[in-house]
Amino acid sequence: MNWQGKKVLVTGAEGFIGSHLTERLVELGADVTALAQYNSFNNWGWIDTFDKKTKDSIKVVTGDIREYDGMKRIIKGQEVVLHLAALIAIPYSYLSPMAYVRTNIEGTTNVLEACREYDVEKIVHTSTSETYGTALYVPIDEKHPMQGQSPYSASKIGADKMAESYYKSFNMPIATLRPFNTYGPRQSARAVIPTIISQILAGKTEIKLGSLTPTRDFNFVKDTAEAFIKVAESEKTIGEVINAGSNYEITIGDTVKKIISIIGKDVKILCDDERLRPENSEVNRLWADNTKIKELTGWKPSYSIDKGLEETVEWIKNNMQYFKTDIYNV
Repeated sequence: MNWQGKKVLVTGAEGFIGSHLTERLVELGADVTALAQYNSFNNWGWIDTFDKKTKDSIKVVTGDIREYDGMKRIIKGQEVVLHLAALIAIPYSYLSPMAYVRTNIEGTTNVLEACREYDVEKIVHTSTSETYGTALYVPIDEKHPMQGQSPYSASKIGADKMAESYYKSFNMPIATLRPFNTYGPRQSARAVIPTIISQILAGKTEIKLGSLTPTRDFNFVKDTAEAFIKVAESEKTIGEVINAGSNYEITIGDTVKKIISIIGKDVKILCDDERLRPENSEVNRLWADNTKIKELTGWKPSYSIDKGLEETVEWIKNNMQYFKTDIYNV
């Protein structure tokens, strides 16, 4: 695929991964439409922080994937749709499960149906490693069973199955990308790595976390954005579910130690019950098998965990105004 002049819609473009992906598409010369969720403040999320040249290079539209007519209007004329818009916070899914059904399942269906109506050339649907639940075997390949261990993961399983059904029922050119634990600049404190970093940089000598024993397969956000690009480019990915992971497993506790070493401050770790998932909902182990994405697209991560954490620490250090370290970010 030649991105130069290609009409591309990114849903969720104002968010963490979506904003990095939007910038990368601009670098590649794509004609990018960035969908941000409508709000009365006309806030475009991270798009508001783009440099003028990048911001002037994209068309920003506001809307809501839960509203089908709006999706039809926005998707008409697009050649590629990269669908990232979703509710993603696991703790909030315990409080408002139906919001996740309406956004992640119904909203995704609206996007798929509009893409079908206008014969979009390629759709990349965003999944999550949370659909696997706690690993039944490692490393986790794409054949691993899916487990709905939270309302969030259940809603994403539903969305993934809708994408699968549109490929099988209507022969649509859909690929499902399943990123493992993405981190990096612009991630909110609802995630563990920015929670750790922001609390330490705020001068706290005791930081509050949930369980330290679960393992994760962390991926730097620029690598995740590149995975979207590679999956969109390849015809071999149509009809496939594809992991994007580092194939490197680390506990939350060892991640904390790496961050403490980078920042160079002594802190005490406190277990905060509010941050613990319900016992049967905790995903205790995630470790990606990334063989398939390498074989289909040639993608492989370029950032080590140490390099990625160093860049993340530096960014948060310069952007502490975005973090409220005295409250739990659900």
